[in-house]
Amino acid sequence: MRHPALVPELMVTELACSLAFWCGACGFRVLFDRPEDGFACLERDGSRLMLDELPKERPHRWAVAPTTPPFGRHVNFEIAVDDLDPILAALAAAGHPLFMPPEVKRYRVGEGAVTVRQFLVQDPDGYLLRFSQALAGPGAG
Repeated sequence: MRHPALVPELMVTELACSLAFWCGACGFRVLFDRPEDGFACLERDGSRLMLDELPKERPHRWAVAPTTPPFGRHVNFEIAVDDLDPILAALAAAGHPLFMPPEVKRYRVGEGAVTVRQFLVQDPDGYLLRFSQALAGPGAG
């Protein structure tokens, strides 16, 4: 498996809570972890990210501003999946609200276009996740 060229590392307030969300309803798996450091690397179908728990007693060494929720303001992480429905069902079963309900959206890409079905959900620290399923048919490509 080729390693992704970009792997975001997200600061989280409680690693166990984040792992329950990401590895539960969102379908990621722990690729490797360092529990003693409050760290885990997650993967789902080629999408990869790292979670790093904020220290309780001091600022994180990479913090560039106060760490107040929601984290990741003005950023959303698009995660391409084959099918949104299992994720939507798992989020509903867990009682986790959506930030934006599913929609079908057509985006211009160069001279062509791509059509996707997508929705937005926030993780426990407020990071915005956009799960996206490519659709076939007119405009897809």
